[in-house]
Amino acid sequence: MKIGNKEINENSPCFIIAEAGANFRISDDPEINLKHALKLIDIAVGAKADAVKFQLYKAEKLYVKKAGKADYIGKEKTINQIIQEMELPYEWLPKLKKYCDEKNIIFLCTPFDEESVDELEKIGIEAYKIASYTISHIPLLKHIAKKGKPMIISTGASNIEDIKKAIKAVKEENNEKIILMQCTAKYPAPLNTINLKVIPDLEKIFDVSVGLSDHSREPWIAPLGAVALGAGVIEKHFTTDNSLPGPDHGFAILPNELKELVNNIRKMEKVLGKEKKEILEDEKELYVFARRHIYTKKNIKKKEILSENNLIILRSGKERKGLEPSRFETIKGKRAAKDIKKDEPLTEEYIDE
Repeated sequence: MKIGNKEINENSPCFIIAEAGANFRISDDPEINLKHALKLIDIAVGAKADAVKFQLYKAEKLYVKKAGKADYIGKEKTINQIIQEMELPYEWLPKLKKYCDEKNIIFLCTPFDEESVDELEKIGIEAYKIASYTISHIPLLKHIAKKGKPMIISTGASNIEDIKKAIKAVKEENNEKIILMQCTAKYPAPLNTINLKVIPDLEKIFDVSVGLSDHSREPWIAPLGAVALGAGVIEKHFTTDNSLPGPDHGFAILPNELKELVNNIRKMEKVLGKEKKEILEDEKELYVFARRHIYTKKNIKKKEILSENNLIILRSGKERKGLEPSRFETIKGKRAAKDIKKDEPLTEEYIDE
């Protein structure tokens, strides 16, 4: 499938999403926050990410009114108060999308309700990211699926049955453009919870591209491992300062780390190469120079028996090449067809059949 102008398949470069999320909020002043959102886009562009992603929700449509405090965030405010503070205004969407278009980076967003989906449709969103805790919201999945856009579905805190139900719901709306994301729903996620080995398993079970949404604080360990295992998409939260208020700043990576992450993924892709073992062009010089062949290590008389006593296997360098070492056992015990000088390459003409 394609997201914007980017192909996503087993032969294409990994699609890298710089997750801004709610990290645009650094002040009570909306104008300051909008400027910071644009700054985050600039950082993602500078890092050469393929896409930058925000989140779109309304507190009244996300949690029940008496949901209380989220212990994992560790704030005195209730989760509804926190969510309300981090809401991205609908009127920002055209501005953010236009800015991304001008900067040649794909604008993505995670909607958490149907109204938010419809607002994203108005600006021509290229694809939808589905949060882990939306995977069981079948009505919302179907609403998004009907748009016919690619759906990148995170699977944090889900099992195979949860994923099956979600994929079934999407496909029932004639949408086959599905990417799954291995994800651990912990913020930050300890490295021993990332479970990268499930990536090829999910690919096999569901026959879709699988990526990694990484919530660990380590900048690139999990993403590089995921790419090595075949991940087609990587998503990573980033911020400008880990000490900023808000639930996502603390585990997000910094601008220089995001840049290094993208750079390291591109290096990893080069290292992985292709699924074919062959002699590479870069190896041919030493293939010729350093491979071993059979040589004489002393003068050999005609009819003398060939053996370890008068033969040796050496790297040929720029010397004329003798027979391959694989012939050594079949040559031993045969006689020399003529006199052979020391340090000569042993060839067929010297062997008496």
